[in-house]
Amino acid sequence: MHVTGDSMASQTKASKIEKLTALPGVGAATAKKLVDAKLDTVSKVASAGATKLIKAGLKAAVAKKIAASAKTAEKATSAAKATASKAKSAAKKAPAKAKATASKAKSAAKKAPAKAKATASKVKDKVKNLAKSTKSKEAKTSSDERKKIGPSSKTPLSKMSWFKNMKK
Repeated sequence: MHVTGDSMASQTKASKIEKLTALPGVGAATAKKLVDAKLDTVSKVASAGATKLIKAGLKAAVAKKIAASAKTAEKATSAAKATASKAKSAAKKAPAKAKATASKAKSAAKKAPAKAKATASKVKDKVKNLAKSTKSKEAKTSSDERKKIGPSSKTPLSKMSWFKNMKK
């Protein structure tokens, strides 16, 4: 039974090493050093900083690189979690919003006949006013057209057809 406990512990250690090797600059040996220093998650590595990574047995340049990549990965993970959380809450709120929209649609449908009558009367009034203004314009243009039989008073005599016929 003692052997089973060791194998389970090695499996979890192996999975922690595997997760840490996903970070840029972290190989199997580096991941093993981090796990031995109890920095076994990306968030722990990100919060540890370069100084604790150096104490864990990493070189300074490698420690800085790994700390920066761990912080970037942690930010991306937290952003993904926040987005997933927002999506879940939006999914929960969706049925309530649908009910509210449906009730608004019902009330609008009840009010529609009254609004339609009011709109129809407004349209009728506009048509009547337009018809009146059109008739008065038509009357003016027809009387103006009657007055204009020949050329205008500004047309020179040389351009008038009767004058041209006299020359021939």
